[in-house]
Amino acid sequence: MTTAALIVAAGRGTRAGDGLPKQWRGLAGRRVADWTLAAFAAAGITRIVVVLHRDDQAIPLPAGVTRVTGGATRDASVRAGLEALAADPPDTVLIHDIARPCVTPALIARVVAALAESQAAAPGLPVSDALWTGQDGAVSGTVDRDGLFRAQTPQGFRFAAILAAHRSHSGQAADDVEVARAAGLAVSVVAGEADNLKITTPEDFQRAERILRGGKTMTALPDIRLGNGYDVHRFCAGDHVTLCGVQVAHSHGLDGHSDADVGMHAITDAIYGALAAGDIGRHFPPSDPQWKGAASAIFLAHAANMAREAGFAIGNVDCTLVCELPKIGPHATAMQAELARILMLDPARVSVKATTSERLGFTGRGEGIAALATATLIHTGVST
Repeated sequence: MTTAALIVAAGRGTRAGDGLPKQWRGLAGRRVADWTLAAFAAAGITRIVVVLHRDDQAIPLPAGVTRVTGGATRDASVRAGLEALAADPPDTVLIHDIARPCVTPALIARVVAALAESQAAAPGLPVSDALWTGQDGAVSGTVDRDGLFRAQTPQGFRFAAILAAHRSHSGQAADDVEVARAAGLAVSVVAGEADNLKITTPEDFQRAERILRGGKTMTALPDIRLGNGYDVHRFCAGDHVTLCGVQVAHSHGLDGHSDADVGMHAITDAIYGALAAGDIGRHFPPSDPQWKGAASAIFLAHAANMAREAGFAIGNVDCTLVCELPKIGPHATAMQAELARILMLDPARVSVKATTSERLGFTGRGEGIAALATATLIHTGVST
């Protein structure tokens, strides 16, 4: 019996607070999404479809993951993922919210096993607390909790049955069990896990952090890597330079095969260096015409994704730009924000600063710009 995982990741997660959508934020040294995808890989699920928001299509994901653009609602996103799988349908499919990063391979296996006997199966937790109804800030009644469950994911289905159910379903649904039951499918309940929480509010990140860190075996000597990078580009004709992803007006441009972003190149090489993976030239040869004029964000994102796939979280990056002109200070905050966006880090983990060479050397003579960078990588114990 073949099984595919359909991971729903197209939401914006506004209740989780300001910043990146919750699935792309850091959690216990990795992104929320990385923990979720690693759990399915550890459970032996090799075919994974991730349904993404249209603005997130370029976000780095582990090799082999299929990307699909989601819809305006959760059920529309699930339908898009199912239709993508329909070209080569699996026997069963597991539908999971990417914001449940504490899901375990054992829970995934229980759902898969239940599908051998059932058309559909989903994890649930019996409600143990008393339930009230309320009105105007006061308790107005009680509700019998017998037979009530807290629904979780992954929810598993025979593929043909859930695809037909979604195709015939009109209107929105809270989850895929609701869609299945509307189509007349019987859904078995398997034992859920209390730690399989869905991150919804800022406080949920703290609980998930405790769960994930508590489940790891800590070693006496953690694998921490440092890398450094250095780059230089000469000035050429032009009216602006691109530094750390930000265009800065200037009397000259910078000469290079790509966009000559000297700061981003130095940071990229620092990450490659920490991985002992060479430099930009190894991965993006200047002899290859496809990289002519390329945005250096491509190189930086590639290095960051290599680190994640090897099980490393980026602890911080620090970049120093060396030039007399243009002045960096007015643009440093914007550079910090752009680097943080590409690296998927909190801006507090990204440093951009500048210095002059006291009019000494080529930078002092105004012939070009140099950059130095350092990156720290911390192994999380899980590779993808």
